Amino acid sequence: MSRTALLLMDLQAGHLAHVPDDYLPRAVRALRTARAAGVPVIHVALRLRPGHIDAHPRNKTFGALPPHLFTPDDPGAAIHPDVAPADGEIVVYKNRVSAFAGNNLQQILAAQGIDHLVLAGIATGGIVLSTALQAADLDYRVTVLSDACADPDPGLHDTLVERVLARRGEVTTVEAWGRALGAAA
Repeated sequence: MSRTALLLMDLQAGHLAHVPDDYLPRAVRALRTARAAGVPVIHVALRLRPGHIDAHPRNKTFGALPPHLFTPDDPGAAIHPDVAPADGEIVVYKNRVSAFAGNNLQQILAAQGIDHLVLAGIATGGIVLSTALQAADLDYRVTVLSDACADPDPGLHDTLVERVLARRGEVTTVEAWGRALGAAA
């Protein structure tokens, strides 16, 4: 029997500042849908070591970041309070784009018997894309909640959701996913 988990990814103040204000309520709805259905939620957030000693200067994304960003002391690295982890929910920190990078997420998923990942987060062209591709290569079933993902470039979001991510798994909305969860219960 398949076991599903919602990965709520990079919903940190520093990322939320780059997407439209109407995004957060959709992410909150995805979180509430999962919790109401008893679907485990795993929060994934970017966290680099102080001084970014784990970010190589050649890395185009992380090597160029100011050394105080996305460290434990950076207020912008905090998960937004509206989607904060509840007691018992897992938080995994990553140090690159994919949710699997620099942590034991795959081990946690295996230990929990999870084989279906539902993805929501910022940015569609970053963590959502990287995680979906890696998860598909690792033989997880992948569902992307198109309206619970966002990208600073709305055109890129649309292209990825419609033309790329749909080739690696299912793409649906939070509302349709909630209905499917209700039908499966």
